[in-house]
Amino acid sequence: METLERIQPNRQVIAFILVVFLSQARPEPIRYSVLEETDSGSFVAHLSKDLGLGIGELASRSARVVSDDDKQRLLLDRETGDLLLKEKLDREELCGPIETCVLHFQVLLEMPVQFFEGELSIQDINDHSPVFPTREMLLKIPENSQPGTIFPLKLAQDLDVGSNGLQKYTVSPNSHFHVLTRNHSEGKKYPDLVQDKALDREEQPEFSLTLVALDGGSPPRSGTITVRVLIMDVNDNAPEFVHTPYEVQVLENSPIDSPILTVLARDIDAGNFGRVSYGLFQASDEIKQTFSLNEVTGEIRLTKKLDFEQIKSYHLEIEATDGGGLSGKGNVVIEVVDVNDNAPELTISSLTSSIPENAPETVVSIFRIRDRDSGDNGKMVCSIPDTLPFILKPTFKNFYTLVTESPLDRETTAEYNITITVTDMGTPRLKTQHNITVLVSDVNDNAPAFTQTAYTLFVRENNSPALHIGSVSASDRDAGANAQVAYSLLPPRDPSLPLASLVSINADNGQLFALRALDYEALQAFEFGVGATDRGSPALSSQALVRVQVLDANDNAPFVLYPLQNGSAPCTELVPRAAEPGYVVSKVVAVDGDSGQNAWLSYQLLKATEPGLFGVWAHNGEVRTARPLGERDAARHRLLVLVKDNGEPPLSASVTLHVLLVDGFSQPFLPLPEAAAAAARADPLTVYLVVALASVSSLFLFSVLAFVAVRLCRRRRAGLAGGCSVPEGHFPGHLVDVSGTGTLSQSYQYEVCMTGDPGTGEFKFLKPIFPNLLVQDTERESKANANCRNSFVFN
Repeated sequence: METLERIQPNRQVIAFILVVFLSQARPEPIRYSVLEETDSGSFVAHLSKDLGLGIGELASRSARVVSDDDKQRLLLDRETGDLLLKEKLDREELCGPIETCVLHFQVLLEMPVQFFEGELSIQDINDHSPVFPTREMLLKIPENSQPGTIFPLKLAQDLDVGSNGLQKYTVSPNSHFHVLTRNHSEGKKYPDLVQDKALDREEQPEFSLTLVALDGGSPPRSGTITVRVLIMDVNDNAPEFVHTPYEVQVLENSPIDSPILTVLARDIDAGNFGRVSYGLFQASDEIKQTFSLNEVTGEIRLTKKLDFEQIKSYHLEIEATDGGGLSGKGNVVIEVVDVNDNAPELTISSLTSSIPENAPETVVSIFRIRDRDSGDNGKMVCSIPDTLPFILKPTFKNFYTLVTESPLDRETTAEYNITITVTDMGTPRLKTQHNITVLVSDVNDNAPAFTQTAYTLFVRENNSPALHIGSVSASDRDAGANAQVAYSLLPPRDPSLPLASLVSINADNGQLFALRALDYEALQAFEFGVGATDRGSPALSSQALVRVQVLDANDNAPFVLYPLQNGSAPCTELVPRAAEPGYVVSKVVAVDGDSGQNAWLSYQLLKATEPGLFGVWAHNGEVRTARPLGERDAARHRLLVLVKDNGEPPLSASVTLHVLLVDGFSQPFLPLPEAAAAAARADPLTVYLVVALASVSSLFLFSVLAFVAVRLCRRRRAGLAGGCSVPEGHFPGHLVDVSGTGTLSQSYQYEVCMTGDPGTGEFKFLKPIFPNLLVQDTERESKANANCRNSFVFN
């Protein structure tokens, strides 16, 4: 009891407490009968009809027939519902001398689990004849034997039972004996030879009789034995056993040649008639193979291992015979005592090796346990480890169902090794273990997961098409097709972004490629989404954000905004000869379309008409005088300025600057040849004046008047030409916008002006115009133009 109390009740089921669910089994077994030796495949019954099941239900519920002795002697056709014989049945082999031979079986149905009890009665046919143990027997009878004396004879054995079994004995016709058939308490029929008249040894010392054993079959079968009867001299006392019956108990694990019992019989006769010998009488082959009897001492020894599960007791009949031929009978009952020598047995009836994850309570296996021992040795405890998500349920008699306790998760545990342990209650305890491997099949319950929620990729502009710019990666915890991931591009959030022409993705490995060359100046960065979808059903997916950062390359040379380089007349800067060193002559304004250090500009004076006279500041492009100007310095100078960025390799642009040295801004100066030609073509008034002067030069009278008139006309013309005018084709009359991306810290607008007098057509300047200080009325514009003659403004 203390051992039982230690057993955990959780998941341990005591086998001898059978929980029979009436809803799962018929209250009465279904019964069929069949003749022995019927051919295999013979029809027994229409099982589906007898069980009240529909057509095809046996197949859909995986019906099977299970026999108690684990031998499949019956076959179930699930499609037709017929119960058939799998093999020929020999009643004598199955049941031996037991008249009622019944084969017990169960019908097992699944989904839901259900049992039906069945019995198959095997009917005997007369296929065996009575057989005597020997072909001849010797019977010694004293001559003084009286009529009516009974002499036991050897019995015949018939393996058939009932009416087909042994029924009676007969003896060949003679004048001294007849046969009496006697019924034994065990149901056997024994022949007794009855003496009919007195014997005379001297007249006939020996008789030869034929004993016939008949069964009750139709037609009857028979067996014979020859009985030799010897007439002996008188011996008045037969041996008698001291005890009868003898009873003894023997452990089934007793070793061979162990002494069992010694029998003793006494004969009060003297001499040879008093000497007793022992022998087994009417012993079966099993008894002869299991025990040996010493003829002299009467000691019985074990000659074969005992098995309580096969034979629980033996009944021996001992014959004690004296020297005169008289004999006495004694009985010995040997009881076999069971020991715990049989481990429990476990038989699997149904097994599901693969279970889908997330499934509710699922039947894994149906099995039966059995122990061939008896008493406590046959009581069993069935259990599985507590750590597993499975439980055992008693179902029917010794049947148990192994089911899942909760839904399984393949990603946590993909395989379970379940050990079913069956332990008996004997001493010592014996146990049997059976291992079941259950695989958890995958269900698509996990979406792909990216290694990062956001990816940042860097691509340098002007890349080659189909360039691999990076990869995204996602993994799926599922297995098989459910874990195969396909990558795709998601529609961009900005509909104006031509994503399909910018990048592509490899659907198998997530590699990203740039489809065309990227331009940093047009597109510095863009974002898009990528999706990862598995191949499960239904498919699951996830998303991640990818940001592509375009890196700038030095692919734009500097662009000069001022001086203008548009093929027009060159720009000439006026410098007074009185300018001090460091005087700002002009400023080269340039921009670069790149960014960062690729847009850092530096300025350099490459070539000058007179080296050392002018210099260019490297960082802001200002052209300044390097020394005081002298009278000996040339009036016209040509400067070539190089503008270079800081890229790798650096790109550059050059610009030519014309400088004119003047004594003062009010002093007229000779125009450049190209400017004079343009002025001549542009103003025909000069031609008219020359013609007028020539026409009146001959007249002295009118010379003074003409001279005065000409002077007046020139003054009038000078007053009208005081404003700014731009000769056509010299400088464009527009505003120049300088962005702050170059060397300037902010945006500027410059207005380019030049005087309208043909004689001074190269007098021009740059005036900055700020967005918030634009001239809004004509009066301020007139004042600015009025100052154009005597001023030089540059910023």
